[in-house]
Amino acid sequence: MLIMGKNEKYVIGLDYGTDSVRAVIVNASNGEEVASDVHYYTRWSEGKYCDPSANRFRQHPLDYLEGFENTIKNCISVVSPVVQQNIRGISVDTTGSTPVAVNKEGLPLSLTPGFEENPNAMFVLWKDHTAVKEAAEINEISRTWGGTDYTKFEGGVYSSEWFWAKILHVLREDEKVRESAYSWVEHCDWIPAILTGNTDPLTLKRSRCAAGHKAMWHEDFGGLPAEDYLVKLDPLLAGLRDRLFRDTYTSDVPAGKLTEEWASKLGLPPGVVVGVGAFDAHMGAVGGEIEPFHLSKVMGTSTCDMLVAPFDEVGDTLVSGICGQVDGSIMPGMLGLEAGQSAFGDVYAWFKNVIAWPIDNILANTGSIDEATRDKLVEEISDRIIPELTAAAEKIDIGESGIVALDWMNGRRTPDANQAMKGAVMGLTLGSDAPRIFRALVEATVFGSKKIADRFLSEGVRIDGVIALGGVAKKSPFVMQVMADVLNMSIKVARSEQTVALGASMFAAVVAGIYETIEAAQQRMGAGFDAVYEPIPENVEKYKDLYEAYGQMGQFVERYITST
Repeated sequence: MLIMGKNEKYVIGLDYGTDSVRAVIVNASNGEEVASDVHYYTRWSEGKYCDPSANRFRQHPLDYLEGFENTIKNCISVVSPVVQQNIRGISVDTTGSTPVAVNKEGLPLSLTPGFEENPNAMFVLWKDHTAVKEAAEINEISRTWGGTDYTKFEGGVYSSEWFWAKILHVLREDEKVRESAYSWVEHCDWIPAILTGNTDPLTLKRSRCAAGHKAMWHEDFGGLPAEDYLVKLDPLLAGLRDRLFRDTYTSDVPAGKLTEEWASKLGLPPGVVVGVGAFDAHMGAVGGEIEPFHLSKVMGTSTCDMLVAPFDEVGDTLVSGICGQVDGSIMPGMLGLEAGQSAFGDVYAWFKNVIAWPIDNILANTGSIDEATRDKLVEEISDRIIPELTAAAEKIDIGESGIVALDWMNGRRTPDANQAMKGAVMGLTLGSDAPRIFRALVEATVFGSKKIADRFLSEGVRIDGVIALGGVAKKSPFVMQVMADVLNMSIKVARSEQTVALGASMFAAVVAGIYETIEAAQQRMGAGFDAVYEPIPENVEKYKDLYEAYGQMGQFVERYITST
């Protein structure tokens, strides 16, 4: 049993995900979680402001505000007064790139009169792909305009999931927002700004992680891309650079202190230090105890693959086709490299929904049985689809079905971002059943992971080990064994159930002065690992031919989509 002493210090990690926000209170001396709470976004859960058929996904800032207020209050309500009075720091991670248009005071336009129900005045969620056209233009201009290629530290390919593409799309689409937007702020910058009371877009501290990976910020450029480049991209961007930012900060830097108003409202002591924010996968990698040249895979609905390397070992290496390489974006003092897949667990969820269509649309509406029995059946069958598919798929020999799938159902993030890409399934026969298709989909997502690992290796960045975290890593031994076999690498799974929030807590301990470095916080607060998956040599060999077929099918689909 953890004994709470008067000299113990505590910190809060605030972790914003796609559909919810989680707060954890952690003992900074040992990483022990003493309280946690989750808030599911009310408006998001109702499907508001989104249009999946158009790849539009927006979130209302009130969901975010209600989220941190409710979760922190609920956590405080279950801890002792000793814990409450000894909370020293808060750090925040969010999805990204998730920017929002703001006025001169830094208030999102959707919180101002006339914009309350306008999706373009809300946060543009990371998975929003409405800006495919704008991303393509950024890539074309960057290569042809005659000046600096501002995508070179972004892997050489800009994505519709990122800052400038989203801003340009909204400016073009919505005249009212265009006329009222003074500046734009990332979600991971806005929450610390709110907590510290400095929402001025010109002075609030901007995340190095967000700016470097998604906004083409780099010291070599003197900050953001030059004005003449932006104007050549589109005159609508004229003057915006001066209303954004020049400097950025790593997450071991304080953004400020919690305001008296928020301290009173949340039940926190005065003087709590709030850290500069970052993206969830980056802080998750820290919580999962990332170390140099270890690939940290955050595996959930999508994946983010993180790797850190000392500058003296990587030198001037530029890795093409990834999501950027940024000084201090993951671990301060090291180069942070990011890659990932736009869909991972979402591929399995998509297939589940396809199978469940009769359940949701026929069984759920049948009058043949009473309502209580019907609802129970619908719930039970839906809950058992993935576990039963997994159990059946595990029994199928590798390559036996002849089915090969492509995992680009939500576009391709890396290598070589292209959100116009589509998924595919090849090799179906009248004997192809659901478990065989499911196994092919699992293999496809893992093959997508191998493409990322292969890109790092081919560009001269070694991988000494793999660390997995997130829901898929914790819940699916089947997927993890396939991953180990396909990558032909040992994979350690982080023990903590809340690795991302734990990473945020580690940064909170550093900004609060409890530890001098994030490495020291990792050493004391890390939870270690609870599973290791080793590659099975005979499976490694069997997957080589399937992986080759996956690559060939990807080339075919890309040629087809590019030519149509």
